[in-house]
Amino acid sequence: MSESVVDPDEVEHVADLARVNLDDEERERFSEQFADILSYFETLDEVPEVEPEAELTNVMRPDEVESSLDQDAALENAPESEDGFFKGPRVS
Repeated sequence: MSESVVDPDEVEHVADLARVNLDDEERERFSEQFADILSYFETLDEVPEVEPEAELTNVMRPDEVESSLDQDAALENAPESEDGFFKGPRVS
């Protein structure tokens, strides 16, 4: 896509940081791929800026406290409970 602007030695340096061993063929191939990636970033720089959208406002209803099940009613259909809590299967 683009001519290689990334030196194979730079690729080797990045590979060393990542603790990856590369042979000569891989260094050449990755230097070309890195050059392509950098050219994509240059293309992104050419995209025009747009005006930011207006601030969002909260359209959700406010929280309201309502009555709910008492503890005994909540545990009524539980397969197992212990000391007023749901009891699930052992994980370990």
